[in-house]
Amino acid sequence: MNFSDRVWVELALMSYVMGFGYSVYSLVADKFLTPRMTFWAICAGFLFTNVFLFQRGHAIGRCPITNSFEVLVFMTWSMVLIYLVIGSGYRLSLMGAFTAPVASILLFFAVALSPGEPVARKIAVNPWLEAHTSFSMVACGAFALACIAGAMFLIQEQQLKTRQPSSIFFRLPPITELSVANSRLLWLGFILFTVGIGTGFLIGGRINWIQAAWSILVWGVYGGIIIARIRHAVAAKWVAALSIIAFSLLLSTFWGIQFISDRPSF
Repeated sequence: MNFSDRVWVELALMSYVMGFGYSVYSLVADKFLTPRMTFWAICAGFLFTNVFLFQRGHAIGRCPITNSFEVLVFMTWSMVLIYLVIGSGYRLSLMGAFTAPVASILLFFAVALSPGEPVARKIAVNPWLEAHTSFSMVACGAFALACIAGAMFLIQEQQLKTRQPSSIFFRLPPITELSVANSRLLWLGFILFTVGIGTGFLIGGRINWIQAAWSILVWGVYGGIIIARIRHAVAAKWVAALSIIAFSLLLSTFWGIQFISDRPSF
């Protein structure tokens, strides 16, 4: 990793931390501060990760998902991209306050745990491998936001139960909108993850069946949540809670996503 790569990622991390800090101050001080400050901080972090991904992709001649550092940055980029696309559509302005800390944590681990990851050497591009990893990473971003929407739903529900809601109650979107957003994000992530798994079997070479089975298990968990949602088998609050649990499981399968490299496995 060269110096300029690390600078862009660290600038993105600082931007997300500033956005999160501003949101926390707003809530703790019980002041209505404009969410635009958090939004623009997130936009700045997104811009910095874009610069990093562009430079790294140009340097290696392919999608920059070749090691743990790049994957964590790409996952953060995917999550923030989906937030920027759907946030205004669902009036989820406060979602930025929840997205910023998750982005900060992911980039913190990227910087702290992978300080010296080497840049991958240029090799022949396998389009199926790139598709598998890219779709899987973007799916992780959608699942991360589904987790965030689920957490916001549970907070809003708890506020309603108390009958003495705090100031955050009036800043969160209506609980019905959070439920719809959670459901649609689950669908988006599930579709993308399905494509990611499918293209993984088209890579060629040896398949790591342990990694493949674990990825399919995660896929089945999310599929089960969606089916339960469609059939109204569980209440919306349980769908929200399961979104959080499933994303925790997904993070534990981080090793199951094949990095783009010269290794011919799934």
